[in-house]
Amino acid sequence: MIQRLQTIWLLIAAVCAILTFDLAFYSGVKLSDTNIKQFVELNALADVIIMVLTGLVALICLVTMFLFQNRKMQLRLTIVALLASIANLVIYFAETTEFTEGNILLTSIFTFIIPVFLVMAAKGIYRDEKLVKSMDRLR
Repeated sequence: MIQRLQTIWLLIAAVCAILTFDLAFYSGVKLSDTNIKQFVELNALADVIIMVLTGLVALICLVTMFLFQNRKMQLRLTIVALLASIANLVIYFAETTEFTEGNILLTSIFTFIIPVFLVMAAKGIYRDEKLVKSMDRLR
């Protein structure tokens, strides 16, 4: 399990997803219901949908690491996690439109690199599947 490179990519993606619960993606000024300006940080806990998607991505990554004997399922779950992380990014950017002013923070890099690590893991899983199929043909 650990000797496969995609396990490391999945582990890093899961750790990055867990870090986004605490580290802010965006910070800025938001108008409250009573038109009072408030300084707010947007992280994974700020919105229920973002929280669920982030938790789902982290959980799928951790579960997928242990499905190394079922590569087809591992590849499917990695693609589901990839789609969820992309949806998460879209929702983050949709949430930033509610701010009157603000900046994307450096810690948002953790949110941006999750899909990158998931793509690298999917490529590794696909290569493993191709290698096993080619070895089966030789038997």
